[in-house]
Amino acid sequence: MARLPRAHTVRQAALAALAANALWPPVDRTGPRGAIGSFAAGWLAGDLAPQLLALGGADTAVSAARRKVSPLGLALAGAAAAGFALNAYRAGSARRLLEEALTETLGAPPGERTPLDLAQLARPFRMKNPAVEVIRDIAYADSDSSRARLDIYRPAGVEVITAPVLFHVHGGAWTLGSKEQQGQLLMNRMAAANGWVCVTINYRLAPKHRWPAQIIDVKRALAWVHEHIADYGGDPDYIVVTGGSAGGHLAALAALTPGFAPFQPGFEDADTRVAACVPFYGVYDVAGDDGDRYTTRVRDGLWTQKIMPEGTTIEDFRQASPINHITEEAPDFFVLHGALDTLVSKRQALSFVARLREVSKATVTYVEMPGAQHAFDVFGGIRAHHAVAAVERWLLWHRERAGARLG
Repeated sequence: MARLPRAHTVRQAALAALAANALWPPVDRTGPRGAIGSFAAGWLAGDLAPQLLALGGADTAVSAARRKVSPLGLALAGAAAAGFALNAYRAGSARRLLEEALTETLGAPPGERTPLDLAQLARPFRMKNPAVEVIRDIAYADSDSSRARLDIYRPAGVEVITAPVLFHVHGGAWTLGSKEQQGQLLMNRMAAANGWVCVTINYRLAPKHRWPAQIIDVKRALAWVHEHIADYGGDPDYIVVTGGSAGGHLAALAALTPGFAPFQPGFEDADTRVAACVPFYGVYDVAGDDGDRYTTRVRDGLWTQKIMPEGTTIEDFRQASPINHITEEAPDFFVLHGALDTLVSKRQALSFVARLREVSKATVTYVEMPGAQHAFDVFGGIRAHHAVAAVERWLLWHRERAGARLG
């Protein structure tokens, strides 16, 4: 009878496979199902590399002490350790690229570089911050939908007056997700450390609610913020919109279409302007006019089947694409995308940034996060903390510059 592999060998083989997938995911080489599987494995393995490195080392040490290791198991343990170490190094290298991007576009942004908080890294899924007060489930529209709700994050125990506003839109392929699940690191940091007022919203989801319900809800929430945020200490004249994935798409589209009537039915005259936009790993083109295989796959798959209503034309796809709304008057953008994103091609970001720089008069900052998968900022890994620190400095610079212009 063939001898079964030792349990240590099996565990280390699994860790080595996770490390390899995080380092070399099949970007653009698989269909949607393969991309989702690679993302699910690579996302956690890439951004929890230090923890998995320690776990693998502890497993090998305990197994060796019990004399339950084999040469193959030790070889796999070495490969897994090397893979996770390289992943951690790549995550750390994001800091240098972020600094270079800030220096190139902004000069010397305000704020000191802060070292990584090892206690935070040790608790990557702990998001609650006692220095932040959260006011939950405020209705932003007269609607039968329970999704028309928003939360407000602001400094706890402090009187806030005319504070800058960060407006967050969650992702989830336009079909799932909620305001409690994303953007926590950035909102808590801006509220606790900088006194900002942060707003995060829900919106109606497809396929139950077809396009353009999603962007209409984002616009309604923006209009509500312009009208009511002063009651919560925010400055309605300075709002920055952010979001990830589908939220990045909706944030960018909202930023580029203030007062655009098709997205503001019944409230065409409402103020939905924003001062800047910070989209993470967003989708900026769903029409596929460039013939890019990623774009056409998204258009003919998810968007045609679940997002768009029947009778949709190519013009509807173009209208839903932020890249087609760029004008000279576009607000400033800070665009972030993962270099190894298997769910949203980085070509989306590259084309969008190129178009912004070609057409608009805005300041456009772009960073391609090394070794990063989709959703790299959702929990507190090394990349997330570096990205949030850089966005914080960009926002402080932008707020300072906006105040100088108004003054």
